[in-house]
Amino acid sequence: MNRDSVMSFLSSVVVLIIGLLIGFVILILGNASGSVRAFTTILTHGASGMRVFGNVLLHATPIILTGLSVAFAFKTGLFNIGATGQFTMGAFTAVYISIELTVLPPGLRMIVAIVAATIVGALWGAIPGLLKAYRNVHEVIACIMTNYIAMFFVNFMVLRYTFDPFQGRSHPAPVESRLPSLGFENIFRTGVRSSNIDVGIVIAILVAILIYFILEKTTFGYELKACGFNKDAAKYAGINQNRNIVFSMMICGGLAGVGGALAYIGGMGVTLNIIDVMLPYGFTGISVAFLGLNNPIGIIFSGILISYLSMGGTQIQPFGFSPEFVDVVIAVIIYFCAFVFLVKTFLGTFSLKVEALFSNVMARIFKRNGKEV
Repeated sequence: MNRDSVMSFLSSVVVLIIGLLIGFVILILGNASGSVRAFTTILTHGASGMRVFGNVLLHATPIILTGLSVAFAFKTGLFNIGATGQFTMGAFTAVYISIELTVLPPGLRMIVAIVAATIVGALWGAIPGLLKAYRNVHEVIACIMTNYIAMFFVNFMVLRYTFDPFQGRSHPAPVESRLPSLGFENIFRTGVRSSNIDVGIVIAILVAILIYFILEKTTFGYELKACGFNKDAAKYAGINQNRNIVFSMMICGGLAGVGGALAYIGGMGVTLNIIDVMLPYGFTGISVAFLGLNNPIGIIFSGILISYLSMGGTQIQPFGFSPEFVDVVIAVIIYFCAFVFLVKTFLGTFSLKVEALFSNVMARIFKRNGKEV
């Protein structure tokens, strides 16, 4: 393991510990008598049984993919804060197809839903990409605009096409066209109760491996990263910067779109609500990407870790904490992870100073011993 890998791992551990400690302080301020039990539950609930851990993997699936979406943009010199909008568009597309395209067999309908969600997410990601490439509109501004447009557009489409008047939200994806479990429910179970885990986590891991391969082992990935590291040098080398910006944002959008599809036609059983609030998965993906230091393989583990902590946080209400307070604590723990790059820089600088001091001390010792001899 090289020096950079060690610094990356240590920085992720440090920000996680600091985030947990700050979360614990907030728990104490909210209800000192139940804070220790609540904090212990956050740390241990996710590993309390195979069924619970299966649900941890289930909820990790969408944030792994939105984390990959954010990380891919960073690797190519962009900031994809629009993952939540791309996720939302992909989610609605998958739900709509799984409900309406009944002429197709359930298995084929599921595949078409995932592919269509990927394409729609990619097209939605292309909007800020095109604006960035050809009109020099900063991608953050464009992504924020497309996030709101996606939210209101999907609310309108749900109300018009997939609305359930008895529940006040969209119809869920039909059971027959949801992601298969592939027998995972027999592994991730506790007693007679099994997890809702499905094949989505396998898809997320395979996608992460594919993104790693594209970025690190292909000419296309090298060109994308070259534009991110130094656009002037990339242009001098003959790389089409505008094309790569658009392609990069399309890939980011496609990744988030897949996340939306896997979340809403999978075992989570969630539905689209008609509320003017953006879905949190895209924003959580930012922290997942940062905690994983934008490494596709690292994002697999950071996504599972964030899901693990969030799952524990849902169980602390019996200790005197309201649901809103739970959200505050988990948000502090998750979003503090965004400081990972700052901590990595600090640890790198500190380690260099320690090494220089150690080398100086050792040099003086050897010099003194030489004189004595």
